[in-house]
Amino acid sequence: MDLLWALLTLPYAPVRGLTAVVGVVAREAESRQRNPVNVRRELEELDAAVAAGELSTEERDRAEQRVLDRLTGGVSRPPRRGPAGEEGGRHDRRRAGPTA
Repeated sequence: MDLLWALLTLPYAPVRGLTAVVGVVAREAESRQRNPVNVRRELEELDAAVAAGELSTEERDRAEQRVLDRLTGGVSRPPRRGPAGEEGGRHDRRRAGPTA
């Protein structure tokens, strides 16, 4: 039965091979993205860009958050602002919800 199955699915061999190669490439790319050595290098490059005046501290903070989100698998969200506009406030007026 295995021989018959192999013969019947022979036209799909290139697709199976390509799928295997894509899987290997995807795993390697993900392991490189999450490698702490690479993440640390990226963060150091961001700090060097700020020191050279190529990036502002706000741009660095956003880029740093993207790198850290990629490392932890999180989703980058904009900072919450409180009633007076300060970050990290407890009351976010943009969120709609029931009032009680």
